[in-house]
Amino acid sequence: MGYVEIESYRIANPEYLRRHLAETQQVYQQVEVEPGNSQWLDMSAEEVSDQLLMDRPLTSPKSLFFAEQENVFSFDGEVFRETLPEVESFVVFGVHSCDLTGIAYQDQFFKDDPYYQARRQKALLVGIDCVKPCKQGFCVAVDAGPDVRANTADLILHPVEQEWLLLVTSEKGRKAIAGMECSDAQTDDQSTRAENIKQCQSQFKDLYHIETGIKQLLDDSLPSSFWEEAGIQCLSCSGCTSLCPTCSCYSTRELPDDQGFNQQRFWDSCLYEAFQREASQHNPSKQAGSRLRRFWTHKFSQSTLNTFGRYGCVGCGRCDMTCPGVIGAHAIMKRMVSYGE
Repeated sequence: MGYVEIESYRIANPEYLRRHLAETQQVYQQVEVEPGNSQWLDMSAEEVSDQLLMDRPLTSPKSLFFAEQENVFSFDGEVFRETLPEVESFVVFGVHSCDLTGIAYQDQFFKDDPYYQARRQKALLVGIDCVKPCKQGFCVAVDAGPDVRANTADLILHPVEQEWLLLVTSEKGRKAIAGMECSDAQTDDQSTRAENIKQCQSQFKDLYHIETGIKQLLDDSLPSSFWEEAGIQCLSCSGCTSLCPTCSCYSTRELPDDQGFNQQRFWDSCLYEAFQREASQHNPSKQAGSRLRRFWTHKFSQSTLNTFGRYGCVGCGRCDMTCPGVIGAHAIMKRMVSYGE
């Protein structure tokens, strides 16, 4: 990302920055299209000053980089052709700390993936600090917020008094605001930001069950019987894996056409019954309990920590918000703690 010494400014509002960025790039932003339903939309030419979502939205920007489905190569009967996406520069505006941590995680997972990187290298990330806990969020327990980390965004926004603090954390961010009129930040703006973040952290509810559950998952100390009982409640709907900022499972399929076929990549889920089924029809995770166990121990395992330098969960709480079986992070870890007592 080309990180630089952080520069700080004040601007009147986020809309002022968005308009400046929209002069040269597409700007994707979360917009509430109907009550309770927000989507990442290209809002480059729209007036959306009152639509910057301070609360963490239900969907993450994962699909802007790791496409839900895309063709990866074609075959016309004679020649295989790679079908890399052609992407213009774009901005992802108003991204919360948990989602930015998720993108940083995916950057590592897909570091050698040309399809992901074709989009990621064209993106400018504008983060926004959380000043109050979001519903079901527990980012403080997994080192993913509530403040945006400088190495996860190019620009960071934080409300101060009647204006906004703008932090420039990368060379890409510095170039993006070139020519935009900004005033210098006040001498105490950084300390005000730190105090606001500290107050936000203190408002998170008791997360004992999360911290204890993580320890149990790291130790893999729960018996198979626990997972068998919990697995009954999994409907294999993939709601949790679709909304999770760090889930990256995918599969491929051939789509015939008049000339040959296209090979398509699409999101898959480790909670589907056939996810690990082999050609011999042997299935090491045929039972829902074993799939649920694999899912959660993969999110919180020593190997994940060793590989990525962090857990595979950013504490956004979306799994709890969407799971009809009541086995999202909060629910399953409360159950773990109760089981161990």
